[in-house]
Amino acid sequence: MPRIQANRQVIMMRGELPDFIRCGRAICGDLTQAERREWWLANGLGAYAAGTVAGTLTRCYHGLLIAPVHPPLDRWLVFAKADATLVDGDREIALFSNRWANHAINPPGYVHLESFRLEGRMPVWRFAVGDLVLEQRIWLEPGANTVYVAWRLAAASADHDVQLRVRLLVNGRDHHARTRMSDFQPLVDAPDSAVRRVHTADFTLRLWAQGGIIVDDAEWFEHFDLPVEHERGLSHRDHHFCIGEAVLTLRPGVWSGIVASVQEVADLDLDAAQRRFLNREIALLTQAEAQVPELRRAPDWVRQLLLAADSFLFARPLPDLPDGESVIAGYPWFGDWGRDTMIALPGLTLATGRSDSARRILLTFARFIDRGMLPNLFPSANEPLAYNTVDAALWYVEAWRAYVETSADSKTLAEVFPVLQEIVAWHVAGTRYGIGMDSRDGLLRAGEPGMQLTWMDAKIGDWVVTPRVGKPVEINALWYNALRVVAGFARQLSLSPAFYDDLAMQVGDGFQRFIRPDGEGLYDVLDGPDGDDAHIRPNQIFAVSLPHSPLDPVAQQAVVRVCGRELLTSYGLRSLAPRHAEFRPYYLGDVRERDGSYHQGPVWGWLLGHYALADYRAHGDAAAAQAWLEPIRDHLLDAGLGTVSEIFDGAPPHQPRGAPAQAWSVACVLEAWQRLERLRTA
Repeated sequence: MPRIQANRQVIMMRGELPDFIRCGRAICGDLTQAERREWWLANGLGAYAAGTVAGTLTRCYHGLLIAPVHPPLDRWLVFAKADATLVDGDREIALFSNRWANHAINPPGYVHLESFRLEGRMPVWRFAVGDLVLEQRIWLEPGANTVYVAWRLAAASADHDVQLRVRLLVNGRDHHARTRMSDFQPLVDAPDSAVRRVHTADFTLRLWAQGGIIVDDAEWFEHFDLPVEHERGLSHRDHHFCIGEAVLTLRPGVWSGIVASVQEVADLDLDAAQRRFLNREIALLTQAEAQVPELRRAPDWVRQLLLAADSFLFARPLPDLPDGESVIAGYPWFGDWGRDTMIALPGLTLATGRSDSARRILLTFARFIDRGMLPNLFPSANEPLAYNTVDAALWYVEAWRAYVETSADSKTLAEVFPVLQEIVAWHVAGTRYGIGMDSRDGLLRAGEPGMQLTWMDAKIGDWVVTPRVGKPVEINALWYNALRVVAGFARQLSLSPAFYDDLAMQVGDGFQRFIRPDGEGLYDVLDGPDGDDAHIRPNQIFAVSLPHSPLDPVAQQAVVRVCGRELLTSYGLRSLAPRHAEFRPYYLGDVRERDGSYHQGPVWGWLLGHYALADYRAHGDAAAAQAWLEPIRDHLLDAGLGTVSEIFDGAPPHQPRGAPAQAWSVACVLEAWQRLERLRTA
């Protein structure tokens, strides 16, 4: 049944930033609602800033500047909070809120919030206290580890100056950790009355008060409560060090604030820095519209996702590729993962008009291909690369297909084609972890005891929750697709495609073994230790959604029918059908409970785009297929504002869980919308 496209009429004019993400007192004044909504900023270097609408810290990852102290991704919390108190004569009004270990909320400054909104990705708070109306903004400098926190009076009836006292809380810990006060003993110096430098062995944090001075008052603020970490079964107490207060003078229409940076210099002009940030937001949209015609009349929520996509791209320079790039898989705790990067690449770069970034990412990862495999993730410094992934290299081939289709860059294709040939050769001959082609049916097998290789990769100690040893369905859909892609590349380069075409024919024939005789879609795994696995999982959708499908139309329709009936939700596909005994409807509990349920029921947002593409292939109605994506607009108003969560509960109302901002969740929705829009308007 076609879905009504209720939001298509919400069209933005070119040059305007989307502004539909906003809330008033009903949400801002309700602590539960204000805390579940988070803002996230990134700077393209791996740094980020994050917090709640309420201003409380609910995660160990919340803070005003979390910077890669040891690039590219050794990220530390260096600037935690800037707690502002409005001083109007004898009145002192706290505009900040904190949660403490005794469950107290003190002070409850969120009650003065009149509204919150995102201007592009920039969070904007509006406080109203009688006739005093105050606006606050936070932004990161693109390409610099610098944060700005600025305030101005929007309106006032007072005929005298109003002051803002801003408590400056700093830190120096890994962003995954909790503070040990004995480990953070910084040296603070004062070059002048408006500047402080916080020196540690690993970094120097510089803070400037624009429109005021800084008054020293060093003390620890202990026992902040972090309820989200508590919910996740993790340590949920933290401490931050106060170096003093900034005393700012506020005047109507004039910005005052704090600039903080781990770099030696920063632009202290608040107006210029803010314009630079917002102009770049507009430029990202303008570039996307110029390069991708389908985006010129995109609805507001798609334009917001175009901006969200930028947050995941970051610099990963290499000795022989100084402009190397990669993708942060998700905020706050993910780094760059091979699989996630390749799945997300088309949506983050090609659907947003950034083919140059796509090329740099692909060439960056080409440096790390070994035995026909891509790394699963980049570990910390001086640790070996981890190659425990059977699908990253196959997604890499598909990412090259998307790039070449968009860019027509035959020159770079010719340079990289031997690498793609090597990937195929290693998979035919066999590589790590039992990955290799079965010569009898052409299908790829994979798996060893104790090793997780597919995207369903949860492992707790020695327990691999979903081992999927054998011949997984999506791996072989990807294998068939990769062979067809490489054959096409060979033709494009005037080389013989015969080897790849012949292999693809064999794999296509062998793939028919996945078709269940009961008409209920595809087996999830063939030839496993316990035979064929008939659990209904979303992995079969890729046999329909990928550009090259090994299935005929009848089988494709059966896959879409089963996935739609058993797995589809508003925000993605369940990782397991509720009919199975192992189904876990909620992603809650401690680490073991959550990891044990990770792929046993939770909804994965990145799969929604693939379902929409598969629906189009099965039924040929681009508008109806595109409509499946529209509930994401509602989600952009919740959880990680303006972005898409990693997962959701498998049971209604499908509460957002996991990372609040996930690259492939954003990317796959964007890619599917753009591709379907092209088909819809053709």
